[in-house]
Amino acid sequence: MATLITVLRSGGRYDATWVERLARGVRRHAPAFRRIRCLTDLPLAVAGVERVSLRHDWPAWWAKMEAFRPDLSDGPTLLCDLDTVLTGPADALAEPGLAAMEDYFHKGRLSSALLRWCGDALSPLYTTFAADPERWMCPGSCGPVPNAVHGDQVVIDHLLRRGGRQPDFIQRLHPGLLDFYDPRRDVHGPVVIFIGAAKPDTATGAVRAAWTRS
Repeated sequence: MATLITVLRSGGRYDATWVERLARGVRRHAPAFRRIRCLTDLPLAVAGVERVSLRHDWPAWWAKMEAFRPDLSDGPTLLCDLDTVLTGPADALAEPGLAAMEDYFHKGRLSSALLRWCGDALSPLYTTFAADPERWMCPGSCGPVPNAVHGDQVVIDHLLRRGGRQPDFIQRLHPGLLDFYDPRRDVHGPVVIFIGAAKPDTATGAVRAAWTRS
């Protein structure tokens, strides 16, 4: 059974509304995901979404490292950022195989905005990070990298490379599936990705309508 996992950590911009809207888009456009799970430290209650408690007090984006815990899924699994908007058919995201979105700014490196694996295949990422989180959250822990910001995807990319596991990129596997939001265009999709300051709650036109659609 394909599972979509998202993470909602308190103290930031996102709340249950973002979980609800992502889940609605998934049910409408990617029904191959039979299960949607949200890792959170909030008292979340969203129809069709299983709430899973975060175990650690890892700040900000570091909470996403819990998505690799070995007890969360047993089939194709997709880690998906909350600011993803689906506007058309996206079941391809639920296909089996290790894959990730290629980083928009750093070609050849993954982005954790969309990252797919199977079952417990990436549980070593969680185990390694949980054993010494302070080390891995420290800039420079992964050696020289092109990223200006040291975040979870830097560590994920580093640990996968160290283990000889390089995910294929979704853009190559499924040309035309991902689309980066551009306010100068109205039509986007089928999977709309936001980078930089742009977010669904500040989007306009068809993308905004798709995100708020009940």
